[in-house]
Amino acid sequence: MLILNKELSGHILDIGGGGEGIIGRLYQSQVTAIDHRQEELDEAPSGFEKVLMDATDLQFPAFSFEHVTFFFTLMFMDADVQEKAIKEAARVLIPGGLLHIWDCDIESAYPEPFCISLEIQLPGERISTTYGVGKLGTQNEDSISSLCAEAGLIPVTQQRGPDGFHMVWQKSRMVNHK
Repeated sequence: MLILNKELSGHILDIGGGGEGIIGRLYQSQVTAIDHRQEELDEAPSGFEKVLMDATDLQFPAFSFEHVTFFFTLMFMDADVQEKAIKEAARVLIPGGLLHIWDCDIESAYPEPFCISLEIQLPGERISTTYGVGKLGTQNEDSISSLCAEAGLIPVTQQRGPDGFHMVWQKSRMVNHK
């Protein structure tokens, strides 16, 4: 079981925040959730801002968010899209801001799709869901870590559990504003 508690302060950009809207459910008005599919945003619960947007071309100024989250979102992206989305996430973080990633290793998602079933415990709410994807590429904790490092982020924590991995990366507090 994946247990999430309300621990973040400030404005949060949740990339891929449609569907179950886990981060939006937890942090409500602190969250701006984006998704590139309107139907995913329509399915998400109310209580937070939802915007149709491409993660590789965020329409926010630099230094806009204290936190950016990817909650089992990168698994739906090919490696080149992951790279662009993580770079965009780093761009919109404030100096010292944190990137939070929850995801899983995928060794094969083609021709048979990859599925992961999750039990997520929020304060006062338990959610059961399954995420499934079919794609040619693979991903793992190391490949995602490499993309974060290439985006100029600094590792803070990395944890692995039966439901995948959770990592936190920080944008340098010393940012060139050119």
